[in-house]
Amino acid sequence: MPLGERIKVLRVEAGWSQAELAERVGGDGRQISRYENGRITPSLEALARIAEAFNTSLDYLVFDNQPRRPLDAPTNLLEARVPEAAELGDDDQRALLDHLDALLTRTRLRAITTEK
Repeated sequence: MPLGERIKVLRVEAGWSQAELAERVGGDGRQISRYENGRITPSLEALARIAEAFNTSLDYLVFDNQPRRPLDAPTNLLEARVPEAAELGDDDQRALLDHLDALLTRTRLRAITTEK
């Protein structure tokens, strides 16, 4: 899919007009229209602002057959799941914290005992 079409799909998916996207990326609606219609190609700086607006990676915008992933993807499994822990009830959150504390204590003790 060409870059302009991809920008349009993301914009429509977000429910934004061309003017709204332009406001988010510091341009104007006519410029967004020209991007979407393939009449001009956004600069690297403009592409970076577009990626930020849609929270998507630059490679997804620019290259075909790239998976869509967030711009600020978690760096590990734990980081990816921590925000979901807020969905747990109070008792489950306390249990999770107790378990996490126990695992951290065990890891720290192992580090101390294997240093010698």
